[in-house]
This record gives sequence, C-alpha cells and structure tokens, in this order.
Amino acid sequence: MAITCDVAILGGGTGGYVAAIRAAQLGKNVVIIEQDKLGGTCLHRGCIPSKSLLRSAELYADMKESESYGIEADGVRLAFDKVQKRKDNIVEKLHQGVQYLMRKNKIQVIHGVGRVIGPSIFSPRSGAVAVELADGEMETIVSTHLIIATGSRPRHLPGLEPDGKYVMTSDHALLMQELPASIIIVGGGVIGVEWASMLHDFGVDVTIIESSSQILPAEDEEIGKEMNRLLSGRGIKIMTGAELLTESYEVKDNQVTLRVNYEGQEHQLNSDKLLISIGRIGNAENIGLENTDVRVDRGLIVVNKFMQTTEPHIYAIGDVIGGLQLAHAASHEGLAAVHHLAGEQEMAYRKEWTPRCVYTRPEAASVGLTEKQALAQGYEVKSGKYPFSANGKALVFGMSDGFVKVIADKATNDILGVHMIGPHVTELIGSAALAQVLDATPWEIGSMAHAHPTLSEILGEASLAVDGKATGI
Repeated sequence: MAITCDVAILGGGTGGYVAAIRAAQLGKNVVIIEQDKLGGTCLHRGCIPSKSLLRSAELYADMKESESYGIEADGVRLAFDKVQKRKDNIVEKLHQGVQYLMRKNKIQVIHGVGRVIGPSIFSPRSGAVAVELADGEMETIVSTHLIIATGSRPRHLPGLEPDGKYVMTSDHALLMQELPASIIIVGGGVIGVEWASMLHDFGVDVTIIESSSQILPAEDEEIGKEMNRLLSGRGIKIMTGAELLTESYEVKDNQVTLRVNYEGQEHQLNSDKLLISIGRIGNAENIGLENTDVRVDRGLIVVNKFMQTTEPHIYAIGDVIGGLQLAHAASHEGLAAVHHLAGEQEMAYRKEWTPRCVYTRPEAASVGLTEKQALAQGYEVKSGKYPFSANGKALVFGMSDGFVKVIADKATNDILGVHMIGPHVTELIGSAALAQVLDATPWEIGSMAHAHPTLSEILGEASLAVDGKATGI
C-alpha cells in the first residue's frame, strides 16, 4: 500500500525540513524523502562546516597578532586534525537537532532515492513519489501537495573534472586531513573568497583566478574593490579578468600546473591543489520531472512568487529553482510555499529582502540592489558611506577596515540597498534587511539612537551620510 499524506517533500535540506515543520504546525500530515542526511548541503557540506573552519582560521590569525592587544603568547600552533574534529562535532550536534525536530513535529522521514511519477493506480495525477529504499525495496508516497527541494551540487569545469586529490570542489576541501602548502582557487565568488581567506589564515599560499572584472562579482563594485584590496594586502594573489587555459592543466611531481591569460600575458601557475568554485547546479535531473508538466528552464525549475510550478499542486524551493541559492532563502521559500498550499495569509518570498553574507576576514554583507543595478532599473540614486575607521567599537576590536554604504531612491527616499564590508557585518545586515521590509528611509534609520560604542552605530551614520548629515566625520 502507498503512504498517503497532505504534503510530501522531496529533499530534507534546510528548505525542505523548515517547510515540513511549518506544514506540521499548520496541522498537515507531512512526509520527507531524503536520500542522504537531514540538513542537506548547508549542514553537512556547506554553511555550517565551512563557517566552523572559518572561525578556527580567524581565531588562529587573531592569536598570532595578540601582541598588538598587549598579550604576549608563545607557541601558538595549528592542530588541523582538532580543527576538523570540532567542525564534525558541530555538524553532528545540529544534525541530531534536526532529527529531534522531525520527531517533535511528528514528521515521517523516509530515507531513499525519490523520483516523481506520473498518473498511476495510486494517484490520478502526477506528483506521487516512488522511493527506492536502501534495501532495494520500493515505497510510494502519494500526497495532496508535493514540494521539490532537491538542492544543488558544485558546478564542474570541463577539462578540470574533480578527482578529489589534485582538483577539488568545496565538498572535497571540507574533508581535507592535511593542509596543502599552496592552492589555486578558480572562481572569486562567495565560496571562492571564503576558502581563500580561510586557507590563507591557516598558512596556505593562495591564488584566486576570476574571469569577471572583480571578485564578488554579484556584489556592489565598491565592495568588490575593497575586498580585493584587503585580501591582496594580506598576501592573497588575485587575478581578475583572467582566462584559464584548461587544456594546459597537468600534474607534474605532485604539483598542479596550468596557464592563465592575465593582463595581456600568459602566466604559468603551480600549486599543490586546485579548488574549483564556479557556482552550483540545481538538482533537477533524474528526479522524474519528465513525468510531469513541470517546466524546467536551463536546468532550473520555474516557479511563481508562491513557489508553485506549472503544475499547481507541485511546488519547488531552494537551489533547484536558482535565485540566491542560500540556505535562509530556501527556508523562506519553503515557508511561502507551505502558507500558500495551506490557504494561509500570503507570505510571498521577496529576493530584495534577503541578506547576502560573505564570511571572509573581514566579512561582507548586503541586501537589496547594488548601485549599478539600481541605475539599470531607472532609479535616480543617492548614497552615503561611512568607514569603520571612524567607529569606536571597531577600533577597540582592532578591525577598522571597511565601510557601510546605503543606497536610496532620490525620488521617494526609500532604501534600495545596503552594502557592508568590515567586522561582524553579517550580524549587522539583519537590521538593514528589516529596514527594507518596513520600507524605511535613511533618515528613519539615522534618527534611531544606536547604542555607543557599538558596531551598529555605523549603519545609522551611513544612513545619515546619504543626505550629508553624518555626525561622526
């Protein structure tokens, strides 16, 4: 007999399990189908393990600079095996937490490989899921609504297919037991610069190759330029506007060699490892979509603002639909889908309200439009910028590089975007995102009394700077 439920969710990553919890809270009978571990990429191969490594790298770098704080410490040593063990313990603790939430909310979890099937004896319409269990047996899940949350995987570069030894993706890099002496990172987006910052702090010689004119190409130009300056200043080699000659790749004497066209000249690069970080591909293949009328465009499932596909009872969320491909975006897409299928108050997902974070040293964060995007959309913009070098708490922390930039619409004074680079800005961006949701103006943020001394003061000053009224400089 088939298992029947109100909501079936194909994929138990961040978006999938959050959607499942909300559906259960709304009284729905929920089944999750997951072929690996609950928590998905974010918990096991992305956000959490990488941020654990980044925190260890940051602390190691701080300890080596402790004399500048008046603390003399000898014999600071990196024990990378313990760094990895700490990371694994954090992941396991959170994994247990997700499993507990499934039990608490009475969500049935079926472990196996699921494929969407067409109309059958079980259901007169497509959307049921056939699941191949670990023992080879089959199970069928029939639901009133289906949410596809199958996530994504690292994109490969033809000619530089990962082997896990010399050519790695971030999945492989997270499992390294020993640090290489040197590494070339292909791709200067978020994942690439995070790994560059982390590995350099661990003592690895790092080179970034980026084909765009700036690293962090999706971010505001001023953020990209500042990040380039700060990472370069730490000794990370950065080649932007570079063309990688993949056919030149070879391994000699346990070293990767390849050539790059950069600034009009051909350069040969050598390193112990190569990390490919050129984005991610949605997992829309081999999940049975050919048995449905769900529309797929360039490998991504097409949805409306409520996450509905072209089959109204089938929804899709997370990396498999493209967009920002962030864990918190997937979660909110899942909430939007569940509220819609349950007939609850509209909770449409809005990309412009979603913060974007880069966990380098220093961090970067943003929400809304870049200045170039705002101009391209026809806005007449005004902006204000305020440096961390004028912020007392940043000086106390010993981290005074960077700035906050606020972009507003001249006609309405509405905030269009906020862009930050500096200490702990991934914690500050939430206030800017709330301002977007509440349709605040720079004046309203600037008129609020921010506690002193705090890093948060900088958002108020940058907002006042939009109209030339910053008080600190």
